[in-house]
Amino acid sequence: MTLQLQVLGCGDAFSSGGRLHTCFLLRGETDGVALPPTLLDCGATSLAAMKGRGIEPATVRTILITHLHGDHFGGLPFLLSDAHYRARRTEPLTLAGPPGLAKRLGQAREALYPSSTKRDLAFELEIVELHERRSADVGGLRVTPFEVVHPSGAPSYALRIEYGGSALAFSGDTEWTEALVEAAAGADLFICECNSYDRPIPNHLNYRELLARRPLFDCRRMLLTHLGEDMVNRGGLEIEPLVEGRIYQV
Repeated sequence: MTLQLQVLGCGDAFSSGGRLHTCFLLRGETDGVALPPTLLDCGATSLAAMKGRGIEPATVRTILITHLHGDHFGGLPFLLSDAHYRARRTEPLTLAGPPGLAKRLGQAREALYPSSTKRDLAFELEIVELHERRSADVGGLRVTPFEVVHPSGAPSYALRIEYGGSALAFSGDTEWTEALVEAAAGADLFICECNSYDRPIPNHLNYRELLARRPLFDCRRMLLTHLGEDMVNRGGLEIEPLVEGRIYQV
C-alpha cells in the first residue's frame, strides 16, 4: 500500500519566491488497485502547474478543497474550462469541500467567463460538502475535516486523509488552533502552513510559534508550506519546507 504526494504548488497567495499556489497531487495503490489521481487544493495557478509537470489535468478524478480563497480553489474555473473545451472530458469529476463550494464556484466561473454556468459541461460534476469532523469516503479516500481559524466566507478546514494504512494531514490556512493537533494525530505526514518566520500575521502561522508547539504533534513527519517572503530562502530550519515538483512518500 502506497500513497504519494507531488507538490505542484506550495506558495502563499502572493507567489512569494516565484512559488505557485497550493496544489498537491495524490497518487496511490493498494492491493494492486490504483487510486484515481486526486488534487488536494486547486489554487489559481494549478492548471499551469499540472501542464508544466507533464500531468494531464483530465486524468484527475477528485479534487479536495480546504477553503474558498483564490490561492486554494481559484484554479477550478480554468480546470473545468480546459476539461470541457480542450480535453473533451467525459469521465465524471468530484469536488469535495466546505459548504458553499458550489455557490462560490459558480460565482467565480461567471466572474471570469460570463454565462459559462448556463452551458452544461460535457461531463458529470459532483460536488460533495464536507462537514466538521464528519468523515466521508471521497474518491477512494477517507477524508475528515477539522475547522480551523481562517475567515474565507465559509468554513475553512484542515483535512485528514486516510488511504490504506497511511494517514496524511494538511492544515490548510489557519492561525494557531488545537484542531491542528487533532487532525495530525498519528499521521505519517503533516503538511502545515507557515507564512512567516516570527512576524505575527492574522489568520496564519509563523515558524517560531510552530516550532515551539512541535512537541504537541504526534505525527511521524512535519513539512512546511504556504511560505511568505521571509521564509522562502531561509536556511537552517529545523522543520523542512516542501519543494515544488518533489514527490513525497506518505
